[in-house]
Amino acid sequence: MRAPWPSHGLWRHADFLRLWAAQVGSAFGSRITRTVLPIIAILTIGASPTEVAVLSVMSVAPGVLVGLFVGGTVDRRTKRPLLIGADLLRAALIFSVPLAAWWGALSMWQLCIVAALVGAATTLFQIADSSYLPALVGPDHVLEGNAKLEATDAVAEAGGPALAGVLVQVLSAPMALAFDGISYLFSAAMLARIRTRETPSAVSEEQPRVRADIAAGFRVCMSHPLVRAMLLAEGVMAFFGGFFMALYMVLTLQTLALPPATVGLVIGVGGIGGFVGALLVAPLGRWMRTTSAMLLCLALGEAASLLVPLSLQAGAMAVPALMVHQFVGDALLTVFLIHAVSLRQQTLPPELLGRANASFHVVTGTLLPAGALVAGLMATAVGLSATMWVSALGGLLAVPVLWLAMRSTSARAGRNASTKPSG
Repeated sequence: MRAPWPSHGLWRHADFLRLWAAQVGSAFGSRITRTVLPIIAILTIGASPTEVAVLSVMSVAPGVLVGLFVGGTVDRRTKRPLLIGADLLRAALIFSVPLAAWWGALSMWQLCIVAALVGAATTLFQIADSSYLPALVGPDHVLEGNAKLEATDAVAEAGGPALAGVLVQVLSAPMALAFDGISYLFSAAMLARIRTRETPSAVSEEQPRVRADIAAGFRVCMSHPLVRAMLLAEGVMAFFGGFFMALYMVLTLQTLALPPATVGLVIGVGGIGGFVGALLVAPLGRWMRTTSAMLLCLALGEAASLLVPLSLQAGAMAVPALMVHQFVGDALLTVFLIHAVSLRQQTLPPELLGRANASFHVVTGTLLPAGALVAGLMATAVGLSATMWVSALGGLLAVPVLWLAMRSTSARAGRNASTKPSG
């Protein structure tokens, strides 16, 4: 049975607060790992830009296989045990890095393996989490829930990388990862305290059929015009976002020669922007239609990425330019993503939501590492500056993709309305 509903929103919902507390722990730790792993590769192991790109790819590529195989499993099973298991697995993997460093056995191979397995567990967690929220709070409250969770995630984005930079300088990069392992254990403990039971209708006894599950996930996404538009737009964003994922640390630590603490501070500004973006979701929803808000925020958020290649020519203004990019880009893209996830949760059938979420992870998980690999090769061939310009301009292609799909949807709706009999 579902827990008694609070009288004044989700902050009175006890089990949502436990889910929120779990995210506080894992979100901070995840930001530390995301920031520290490439720092370890660059400063401790002396990795090249191509090796850093490979490390970035390894952190997301296994998620494609996970997305292909677990969507149906998530739909057929209760979600909370999957979330707890993913947390415990990530904790064990993360702890292996400082232990190897302690014994002097840390290598690039281990970093890649840890990145791959943590990325796979994270994909499972994200697919199950996106499907679990509607079961926990109800479909009418998913926008509020997503906004609150995204705001928390944004606070972690602000504090996690900055904390990571300080920890690297004080403790060394490998030892900084110990904080992440602890955070995953805390997350698992909070999830274990959730008392709300998923309703029996949310769990099917149907046997898993991987090929049919994959087809069902993509079919339900492509059959809904707005969901299809979001899938295509997020695919474009993921491919060119892979450029930033692979080369941002190379740009800041090597080309601009910024200290790790400064890089952490710059990335942390993005978290502040994400928090502001989460607060803007409700006001923008009152001022304009959801689809208009999504399109506007996507366009301005992607345009902010132009400041990254500009920072290479900005001299003393490089750090301010990067901070503006982090704040504006994260704020506006957070609004877009909250609406995108909420629309998916509210629109698609609950019994197919896990497979639909898996389809999004497969698309973005395929295109993100593909973009990272292309970025590493391109940076070697034509230079870092040209590659970052390609990334920034390419990300803007998501805007016409989304706009054309929305325009087609509106036109179809108008034709359907005009053909209805009057009276």
